[in-house]
Amino acid sequence: MSEPTRIVAIRHGETAWNAESRLQGQLDIPLNALGRAQAAQLASALGDEGLDLVIASDLGRAADTARALAGPLGLPLQFDAGLRERGFGTLEGCTYEQIDRDWPEMALRWRTRDPAFGPPGGERLAEFYARAVGAAERLAQAHAGRSIALVTHGGVLDCLYRAAARIELQASRTWQLGNAAINRLLHTPQGFVLVGWNDHHHLAALARDEPHA
Repeated sequence: MSEPTRIVAIRHGETAWNAESRLQGQLDIPLNALGRAQAAQLASALGDEGLDLVIASDLGRAADTARALAGPLGLPLQFDAGLRERGFGTLEGCTYEQIDRDWPEMALRWRTRDPAFGPPGGERLAEFYARAVGAAERLAQAHAGRSIALVTHGGVLDCLYRAAARIELQASRTWQLGNAAINRLLHTPQGFVLVGWNDHHHLAALARDEPHA
């Protein structure tokens, strides 16, 4: 029987589009100043974690967050497109307000988490879930018995939480997906196990003026 894989799953640091409530999907939006500062806190927060490897989405905001973690700790860094955010097709670049206003039917199917819904040119929710969880399982199995960091996106982390907590895809989200927050899981032959979620204590010193902070 294989040893469990310890996983530290991290959402990328903040981008300007996160702050604007604008849908990024697979568009390659860079970290903003706060996001870079958030990413810079990760190495000290995880320095005693015993990590063996960092694996990141190849989108720039995740890749740069992963570099800020792996570089100071001298850890190997790999990229995996399976950890990319959900593709939202024609809705990418739109604000949530704009989607609600201009495409109310699509907005309803998106917000009610219709598994069969995918925006034109984008991924259906069920397909995205299978892709995201499948990628994490593949990486966990490839590094069984080791400690790995997965630096990814909010949608992927939502899928991992659901897989670990055995929560159905259409259930409303009641958990947080904070930028640069630390989430811990185990992977065993029986699947994912939730250990801890949305630890953001390492970010407490970062002050910001935006009202949604």
